[in-house]
Amino acid sequence: MARDMAGSGLFDWRCSWTLSLLLAYLCYLLLGAAIFQLLEKQAEAQSRNQFQMEKLRFLENYTCLDQYALERFVQVIMEAWEKGVNPAGNSTNPSNWDFSNSFFFAGTVVTTIGYGNLSPSTEAGQIFCIFYALFGIPLNVVFLNHLGTGLRSHLATMDTWGHQPRHYQVVQTLGLALFLTVGTFLLLILPPMVFSHVEGWSYGEGFYFAFITLSTIGFGDYVVGTDPDKHYISVYRSLAAVWIILGLAWLALMLPLGPMVLHQFMHLWPLNKDPSSKKGITPEADGLSHTTKLPIAI
Repeated sequence: MARDMAGSGLFDWRCSWTLSLLLAYLCYLLLGAAIFQLLEKQAEAQSRNQFQMEKLRFLENYTCLDQYALERFVQVIMEAWEKGVNPAGNSTNPSNWDFSNSFFFAGTVVTTIGYGNLSPSTEAGQIFCIFYALFGIPLNVVFLNHLGTGLRSHLATMDTWGHQPRHYQVVQTLGLALFLTVGTFLLLILPPMVFSHVEGWSYGEGFYFAFITLSTIGFGDYVVGTDPDKHYISVYRSLAAVWIILGLAWLALMLPLGPMVLHQFMHLWPLNKDPSSKKGITPEADGLSHTTKLPIAI
C-alpha cells in the first residue's frame, strides 16, 4: 500500500511538472509572438505601402503596361528569387551552384540551418537532398557528440587537481580560461567583424548573422556571399561553411567547459584569502592538522 501511494505521488509530481513546463513553453511562445508583432508589424505595413507606391509610379511612367502585365512580371521575379536566382544584375552573376556555393549549401543541410534562400529545384536534386540530409544530420550530431565526449573525458582529469600544488591549479585554470577566451574571439567575435567588412554590414548585423547561424535558426534574411554587386573570392562561402562547422563544434566544447572554469575559480579564490589553506592544511579540534582535498565536481 505504501509503495503504491509513493508511486502514485511520483506520477502526480511528474504530471504536474510536465504541465508546468508545457504552460511555461506556451507562455513563452505567446510572449514572443506578441513582442515580434509589436516590433515588426508596422514596419511590414510601411514596406508594403512603399512597394505599392513604387508599382503605381512605374505604371505612370510606362503607360504601355497595364496592371496585369506588371503583376505578371512581379510574379516572375518572385519565382526567380524562390529558385535562388537574384533578380538584380544580369546573367553574368556567379552561379549559385558552383562548387563553393554547393559546399556551403551542403553545410547548411547537415547542420539543419536551412537559410531558405537556396534550395534544389530539380526532382533529382530534391530526392538527393532528402537522402543526403537523412545520413548527414545524424553524422553531424555524432561528430559534435564525439567532441563533447572527448572533452568530458579530458575534464575528468580535473578530479586530480585537488591533489596538486596550488600554483599548478592556478596555472591550469588560467590556461583553460585563456583557451576559452582565444577560441571565443577567433570563432565568435572575429568572424562577425570579417562578415561585416566583406558584406558591408554593421557589426551588429554581422553578429546577428553569426548568432542566427550558429544557433541553427537560419532565417535567411542575412546570408553571406549573395550580393551581386560584390566580387567575392571563389572560396569565400566554402570558408563560411567551415566556420559554421567549427563554430558549432566550439559551442559544443565551450558549454560544458565554461562552468568548469568558473567552478575551479570558486575553489581557488578561498585559497587566496585563507592563509591556513595555502598548504592544504586545516586545523582540527584535537590540535592536530590533517591534509584536505579540494573537491572538484564535474
